[in-house]
Amino acid sequence: MISAAANCALLSQLGGLGARVGCLEWHSYRPWESVTFAGTRHELRYTFYGAESADWAEQFIASLPGHAFKIPDQLVADATVTQVDHLMEPLVISVTCQLLLLEEG
Repeated sequence: MISAAANCALLSQLGGLGARVGCLEWHSYRPWESVTFAGTRHELRYTFYGAESADWAEQFIASLPGHAFKIPDQLVADATVTQVDHLMEPLVISVTCQLLLLEEG
């Protein structure tokens, strides 16, 4: 299971990708395991409000899949944007993403 420190590191690093400009609408996670690995699957939704935050939303969407996360005792095996919703008036961009974190060691 993910530690509080690892969870804080994950949210902090997502913020560094641009998510800090958006509002974290929800974050859920559940245990995940295969024959050889154990970890957690995370799903998060950020909402970006206004034209000023649109560039940050696009940066977040573009940067997430290739980002080299550094999370204590965790390896990010997969980071994917699964849904993007746009509302034009007023401008609102909602981004849903999933991350698979594997326990190291």
